[in-house]
Amino acid sequence: MTRIGLIRHGSTRWNQEGRVQGHTDNPLDEEGFRQAAVLAERLSRESWEYIYASDLLRARQTAEVIAGKLGIPLAGMVPGLREMNGGLIEGTTEQERVERFGSQWKTMDMKLESQEVARERGVKAIEEIADRHPRSNVLIVSHGAILRSTLAGLVPSLDVGILLKNTSITCLVQEEGGWSCEIYNSAEHMDE
Repeated sequence: MTRIGLIRHGSTRWNQEGRVQGHTDNPLDEEGFRQAAVLAERLSRESWEYIYASDLLRARQTAEVIAGKLGIPLAGMVPGLREMNGGLIEGTTEQERVERFGSQWKTMDMKLESQEVARERGVKAIEEIADRHPRSNVLIVSHGAILRSTLAGLVPSLDVGILLKNTSITCLVQEEGGWSCEIYNSAEHMDE
């Protein structure tokens, strides 16, 4: 059995401002580093052997905080795990999108990465990591939209309608019959 812990990165200034981040390489803010430390404390009571991250700074910084606490090296940065491309809306708030494109902007071609493309690359990245570490416990730090899209590909019966919280963890198990989800969007550690 291979266990994968999927983590959404910690908070950034753009998260606080409600801006679409996409491929923009934003760092964690002070709250994001605190969230990563709280999650690392939770994970230190569990058994994890490897940690990977998207190649974007906010995911790598979150992974580095966790890796430091767990005493495991960052095994790699994986471009296939980066956030979905935000196209023309990257860097904007909802109000700015309405001002620029009008209230019907969601019906327009904003050059966003499609769910299908994102799902395919995310599933491929996670399956490659799982193949590299069979029967291991692996953490992966990535981003909200790509994780939800990927989860829909790995566990089609899973309801991924709820947005993933910063530093939440979703645990998947890979067995003979495929993938199943043990925990979805768990962020109880932030309440402790």
